[in-house]
Amino acid sequence: MDAERLPVSVELVSGCGLSPEQSAALGTSLRLLRRDMRLSRAVLWGKILGVRGDYYIAQGAEESDQLRGRRTFYSLNCLDWCLLSPPTDDIIREAQLIKGRFIGDPAHEYELTVHRKAGEGTEVQEEDVTNHIKEETRLIGTIALIDREAAVAPRGAFTKTPLGQVHVNHSFRGLTVSEAKKLSSFFHFTPTLTPKKKSLLEAADQDPALDFLDSLQHDVPKARFAR
Repeated sequence: MDAERLPVSVELVSGCGLSPEQSAALGTSLRLLRRDMRLSRAVLWGKILGVRGDYYIAQGAEESDQLRGRRTFYSLNCLDWCLLSPPTDDIIREAQLIKGRFIGDPAHEYELTVHRKAGEGTEVQEEDVTNHIKEETRLIGTIALIDREAAVAPRGAFTKTPLGQVHVNHSFRGLTVSEAKKLSSFFHFTPTLTPKKKSLLEAADQDPALDFLDSLQHDVPKARFAR
């Protein structure tokens, strides 16, 4: 939800778990965050519930690139924002191993025991390695994982320049009713990890400036079987 239209957006999603006071505070603090961090836009990403407190998550983007120039921030009081460091594959992997609710304290440490094999050949031995992971690190990995799996943008909302930069398409006014019913009208808004190879026939019908991301129509649901 963009900072400029936050009150209207919150009303459309039935409050989104925000009180009127929190909505007002976020509307002001997000504008200040955009100004102080020199971002082209700042949006409310969501809210992660914790036992002692909740995390309010915001994302901003640099003018040069809306996709790879994104920054993520968190707040505990809807006023003060802290910048999160970029996620790595190790951080995302560790975040998936931690179970249970968030505590609500960025300095809280989780004790994570990992089974590893040491040695080679017949001298292979299994050992337990205990790592201490801060909740702030878990927060980084969790947000990155959600973005990777669920960040979606409609076709035409962003354009890609010949230099590879992604910008907001200010002429985009939304999808038509018929287009909105098609999965092909929505894309994963994240840098492509395993790009789908397109045939010459498919590429001929696409616009490189608009169809530069993976479409949802190619997603294959992961089957989950109960044992």
